[in-house]
Amino acid sequence: MSSAVTPYRSGLRAGRDGFAQLLRAEWTKFRTVRGWVAGMAVAALLIVGLGLLSATGSHSSCMKGPVEEPCPAPILGPGGEAVEDRFYFVHQPLDGDGTITVRVNSMTGEIRKPDVTPGVRNTVTGVVPWAKAGVMIKESTKQGAPYAAMMVTGSHGVRMQHNFTEDVAGRPGGVSAESPRWLRLTRTGDTITGEESPDGRQWTRVGTARLAGLPTQVRIGLFAASPGDLTVTPNTIGGSIAASRFAEATAVMDQVSMRGKGTGATWKIDDIGVTTGLDGVTPHHPGRLERSGGTFTITGVGDIAPLTVDATIERTLTGAMAGLIAVIVVAVLFVTGEYRRQLIRTTLLASPRRGRVLVAKAVVIGAVTFVAGLAAAALVLPLGRRILRSNNIFTLPVSTLTELRVVAGVAALLAVIAVFSLALGALFRRSAMAVIVAIAAILVPYVLATASILPENVSDWLLRITPAAGFAIQQSVPEYPQVISHYAPGAGYYPLAPWAGFAVTCGYAALALVLAVRRLRRSDV
Repeated sequence: MSSAVTPYRSGLRAGRDGFAQLLRAEWTKFRTVRGWVAGMAVAALLIVGLGLLSATGSHSSCMKGPVEEPCPAPILGPGGEAVEDRFYFVHQPLDGDGTITVRVNSMTGEIRKPDVTPGVRNTVTGVVPWAKAGVMIKESTKQGAPYAAMMVTGSHGVRMQHNFTEDVAGRPGGVSAESPRWLRLTRTGDTITGEESPDGRQWTRVGTARLAGLPTQVRIGLFAASPGDLTVTPNTIGGSIAASRFAEATAVMDQVSMRGKGTGATWKIDDIGVTTGLDGVTPHHPGRLERSGGTFTITGVGDIAPLTVDATIERTLTGAMAGLIAVIVVAVLFVTGEYRRQLIRTTLLASPRRGRVLVAKAVVIGAVTFVAGLAAAALVLPLGRRILRSNNIFTLPVSTLTELRVVAGVAALLAVIAVFSLALGALFRRSAMAVIVAIAAILVPYVLATASILPENVSDWLLRITPAAGFAIQQSVPEYPQVISHYAPGAGYYPLAPWAGFAVTCGYAALALVLAVRRLRRSDV
């Protein structure tokens, strides 16, 4: 006679409920170990404390002649971004719709180089790549006012630019008396249309710009500007030295034609944004105008572009490096602690599906780290910025969306690195080894790349292919192709876009977790 045997069934419900119980168990483990909770609190305190300490110790001042004065706040463009707005402007009023057309016959320039003989000014002829001259419609002569411009450039052909950040390419090539360029801007309400022509008869549209809220009366005319000549010299031991030298551009324009109410009046000139020298009176590097009949020779200095060389909001996050080390240690101990005390056997007996156990640990440590990092970043960024401003340091303004991305992105990066470190702990099962490997994989490449120790091309690759690529998530000011600047890791610019760099770090964390799950499934413990 045989009797039926009822098979054993686990009391844990399958699917989401079972995994939810695993999460609850792992969370209970974490919060009941005071050292782990304290370690995560220390990480948050380091981010806040060191960030505020760095801001408190940073000071700046500006000189006006022999007198030290507070530095002026950056000029803001129509979108709230910090901008540089300095150029030579020859203009008339325009009431309502209208058009300006001009022929640009040449653009030359002068660049100041380091003096070979002390006291003897060393200048060379030439224009920098983003020197520019052409026609402009601008809301007013106030710095930062909305504008649209059609221009020839030193090395980037014809462009249409507006409101400092927008740039559209036209026909490539230079300009000369043998090959002049015709430029035209047409206003229709709030819309500005830019066109170019090689002969003044056949016109090609380059782009359009909508300047919302443009008043009835605007300024319309000719302009010239030239940013400084940027020279980047590699150091013998790594990194580089960037120096910007004075440069000016001179454009010759004729056959100027304007249509529209208000035009035809006397030309006015404004050296927009010109500063004074040490005496506080004499203009410092002014532009100029020479006119012969209908020919205008305009020389301009400066640039019309976003500002990229001031303090950024991520300057308040300097404590994140120290906080990250605490996160790595806690994440590693969260898994190696069970191996050291042989509690891992009990955990696996309670949940035979080993991969889910490690995933549950990763979710818990990632979530805890994200919350701690989010609270720390959200606190230190506004407080640090306020302290910097009180010390006469203005951080470059960014949009609310960008600021949220920096705060949440830093917290998410800490969380992903915590998961990566936990996976290393499960792979090596030795706390010291896992911590060392995590630091070597994340912090060492970052420090080498940003401390100007290595050649810049090597630094770029380190921040492309190592887990340190994720630090790009904190970059708040983008690179602008139309702005001459030193875009290098040491200056806070990363070779990958913010989310692309973050994705690289996520890939390393996912790979490490998959390998850790595979080892756990194949091992006896």
